[in-house]
Amino acid sequence: MTVPALRAVQLTKRYGRLTALDELTLDVEPGEVFGFLGPNGAGKSTTIRLLLGLARPNAGRAEVFGVDAADVATAHRSVAYVPADVALWPQLTGAEILHLQARTGAGVDEGYRDELVRRFELDVTKPARTYSTGNRQKVALIAAFATRAPLLVLDEPTSGLDPLMEREFRAAVAQARERGQTVFLSSHHLDEVEAVCDRVGILRAGRLAEVATIGRLRGMHRSEVTVAYPGAAPDLAAVPGVETIEPAGAGRLRFTLTGPPAPVLRALAAAGVTALSVREPSLEEIFLDYYGAEATR
Repeated sequence: MTVPALRAVQLTKRYGRLTALDELTLDVEPGEVFGFLGPNGAGKSTTIRLLLGLARPNAGRAEVFGVDAADVATAHRSVAYVPADVALWPQLTGAEILHLQARTGAGVDEGYRDELVRRFELDVTKPARTYSTGNRQKVALIAAFATRAPLLVLDEPTSGLDPLMEREFRAAVAQARERGQTVFLSSHHLDEVEAVCDRVGILRAGRLAEVATIGRLRGMHRSEVTVAYPGAAPDLAAVPGVETIEPAGAGRLRFTLTGPPAPVLRALAAAGVTALSVREPSLEEIFLDYYGAEATR
């Protein structure tokens, strides 16, 4: 039986009367890229701190490859962590910091690290005190991706990166997956999660609202369908799964569809429909289904 890379069982964290995380139960499998999605304040960073043993839960437990997260010295041998707010030794250069982190972690692929320095366009000769937020983030990302640690935990890792560097980040995640590493990516950037993740967990106000693959999430939510017809409009009012029916121009109809398409396809065939197009929901639209207006704040 495969041991999960990360496991949370009824994990709960309260700060006074505020429940930051409420009975989170979750398994992240070895070798997968798991996206942890939610707006700021949903409890993502609290979850990571509990999973890594950096905070003590009020209830429940967390494990890293079967090791109790509270045993930080043992659990962290398997982990490379990039926090949301990266702090570096101000007097050390980027090269010195990368060298130091390589000696204290699970080992490093030095050739790949040098490649990442070039790809992320980081000047490692400068002292860290001169680095911008984006360059500090690059140091942490390079150190994490170059490590041999089997688990990478990335908390809002692309804050401060420009679009070109975000592209390099996505490529590095794909290469980590190819090497068999597990990536736990906490983010509120929907396009980032959609581009790189195998599965996604959606966190809402400290509770896990959903865990699924991107494809399954889309299948659980509304697709937008547009049809063209030569005569009378097809009658779809009683067809299961069909909602929000509206005209889309002369001889055209638009509606949303949830669930299996067979019933609506039979109705459309009977009406002599001549063209059909389907647009699946984006991850952003799925996200808004869970959060509504709250997600845009």
